[in-house]
Amino acid sequence: MTTLHVAAVGFTAGLALAVLTWVASVARHDASLVDRVWGPMIVATGGAMAWQLGATDVRTLTMLVIAGLWALRLAGYITWRNWGHGEDRRYQAIRARNQPGFAFKSLYLVFGLQAVLAWIVALPFLAAALGMLGNERDWMWLDGLGAALAVFGLVFEAVADGQMAAFKANPAHKGQVMDRGLWRYSRHPNYFGETCVWWGLGLMALAAGGWWALLSPLLMTVLLLKVSGVSLLEKDMHERRPGYREYVARTNAFLPGPPKSGAAAATEGRQ
Repeated sequence: MTTLHVAAVGFTAGLALAVLTWVASVARHDASLVDRVWGPMIVATGGAMAWQLGATDVRTLTMLVIAGLWALRLAGYITWRNWGHGEDRRYQAIRARNQPGFAFKSLYLVFGLQAVLAWIVALPFLAAALGMLGNERDWMWLDGLGAALAVFGLVFEAVADGQMAAFKANPAHKGQVMDRGLWRYSRHPNYFGETCVWWGLGLMALAAGGWWALLSPLLMTVLLLKVSGVSLLEKDMHERRPGYREYVARTNAFLPGPPKSGAAAATEGRQ
């Protein structure tokens, strides 16, 4: 069995889940369903590759458990958050830009693309499984560091999402900017936590000898900072949330840090 064959089986597993979700999205007129299976697509892809290689070592299983918990929590949270709200406005915009025929076009523009991205993000599992086959890469300090970083990111993201959900549940906060808890130190602490998860798993792949798997956390960082995360969410946030400009002036976009105050925040707010 070649590495290419293993990689193809992994991609097929993620693609199968994407296609099934696409069928549901057409029936429900809701392409944003893909967000709910993003995590499971990655884990299905990685799990299929590890299974093909018969990887049962501590490193690979630890990575799959951490990623599985991350995917399960994220899928559950997004499903709960979006339940009954219809298609997310970001996907409504994509739908409007790609008419007529978006129902079919979404198969490759949304679901196929995310299956490809999920395969790249799942590369650390392939690296770990291949490292096990060589029998030369036992658990080492870099694995411990990576696992600790990934668990930290998992908890950090969950706490940030929980704080945001509690804030939005209070009707008195309607239209206000969430700037409490972890959101006081970063405008996107959930994305910061998610990035830590994948850099942690990337370090474990590095410990297995798969330096090339660092493409996974690099891609996830770019996606969250420049594509579907920070940039897209903040594109029109100033219009939807009065006071967001001041929040931007005093709060780091990504890396948590102490809020700016006084002249520094005022200067940035005028820029």
